[in-house]
Amino acid sequence: MLRYLPFLLVLALWIYAFIDCLNTPEEEVRHLPKVVWVIIVLLFGEVLIGPVAWLAVGKVRKGARGGSTPSEWHRNHKQEWVAPDDNPDFLKSLKDENEKDESMMKDWEADLRRREEELKRREDGTGGPGDSTPPKP
Repeated sequence: MLRYLPFLLVLALWIYAFIDCLNTPEEEVRHLPKVVWVIIVLLFGEVLIGPVAWLAVGKVRKGARGGSTPSEWHRNHKQEWVAPDDNPDFLKSLKDENEKDESMMKDWEADLRRREEELKRREDGTGGPGDSTPPKP
């Protein structure tokens, strides 16, 4: 089983380099056109020259987002995500939404009171302005 391990490692590196070469945008390829790099990776993959050359010099490698080392990244990293309980904008939106809901509830209650009074007047026979139902005998 161990005798197949070197072959599998070479094959894995070859496949990785080939897929990486295919997925790399043309503007990130260095020194040679992308098609030439694909051919080099395919032709010289068995002896690892093609994949190693691609990984070493064929592609523009970018450092970490905030810096080249993890400590620099942590030093320069800004907190982007804030929990809802700590986010003042979210808490303000909850307060605004609550006020809007309360005002809507007050409007509904006032409308309900008005309708109840109108219904009570109709039942009593007193009627009101715009009352088209005849009074009860």
